[in-house]
Amino acid sequence: MKKHTLRIILSVTLVAAVMCGCAKKPASVVVDPSGEPVVSTMPSEDVAGYGNGSMSDQATGDGSGYGMGTMGDGTVAGLNRIFFEFDQFTLTPEARDILAKNAEYMKANTGLRVRIEGHCDERGSDEYNLALGERRASATKNYMVSLGVDSDRLTIISYGEEMPLDPGRSESAWSQNRRAEFKDAR
Repeated sequence: MKKHTLRIILSVTLVAAVMCGCAKKPASVVVDPSGEPVVSTMPSEDVAGYGNGSMSDQATGDGSGYGMGTMGDGTVAGLNRIFFEFDQFTLTPEARDILAKNAEYMKANTGLRVRIEGHCDERGSDEYNLALGERRASATKNYMVSLGVDSDRLTIISYGEEMPLDPGRSESAWSQNRRAEFKDAR
């Protein structure tokens, strides 16, 4: 009888230990430039197709930015995301070309305010990726400002590895996750 009771207690303890070991990774808290904490979580919808719009894809506005189209996740339809090389925050020539078009779009739509979100792939620690995402967003903002966009219209935030476009574990997936995106900040 004692052996049977001991086995039950050990079984329950083992199951409890396994359940505790499978806890979800907590959401990370990021502080945006306004000083407000932002809790980053995984999006509940598929966002892989968002942010690839061209200027002809969005609603036409009066130049104020208030008639601009946004996607379901807040991505501004007229602004395209850019991508980065592994463990880098320097802008590629392709990224500079895209940012030049984005800057022209923002200069034509003076009421538009944008949050630049820096993202990373899953490799590296949470802290490292948050810092790298911030450097990516900052490099993107600085280049946009150098092209004539008012810095007051741009804010930055880093989500690190918390919001991947592609959850896969391959170089192809990771390359999609190393990005900066433009979200409506009004």
